[in-house]
Amino acid sequence: MEALETARLCAKYADDKKAQDIVLLDLRGLSPVTDFFVICSAISAPQLRAVRDEVVEQMREQHGMKPLFVDGSYESQWLIVNFPNVLVHIQSPEKREYYALEELWGDAPTLPWQQEADPGTPSPSAPKRAAKKAAAKKAAASKRAAKKAPAKKSAAKVAKKTSRRKKA
Repeated sequence: MEALETARLCAKYADDKKAQDIVLLDLRGLSPVTDFFVICSAISAPQLRAVRDEVVEQMREQHGMKPLFVDGSYESQWLIVNFPNVLVHIQSPEKREYYALEELWGDAPTLPWQQEADPGTPSPSAPKRAAKKAAAKKAAASKRAAKKAPAKKSAAKVAKKTSRRKKA
């Protein structure tokens, strides 16, 4: 089986378990380690496990392929499944944002992983995925802003401090 076909199948099986923001990077000529990265997000430890298990089981049962190795722990929020010339990265949204593999490998072209439909027919899941991606980015931005914002003082503390200044 060709590495590109393996990568697309891994992405499909990850999608079957509701992995989010699935990206297929073509690293041929850029990396001596692998030809393709499949990168996806899972929002919880059970989903990390479910995505990993689905990819491994379906590749074994449907295509007779076993991974060379599986690495990572649920606590690390980053699991890796290594097939010949394909590395599947399953990350929590926070780890994915922090390590930014798509940016690190920015020279690598992104390939479509889904079967091509009629050119005029949009994918039924495309609007949902775009909305989820936008919502996830917005939530991440508000979390960062909340961490950077100074803590607000209660009205009682402010009034007490103001009255002390007036007395002095």
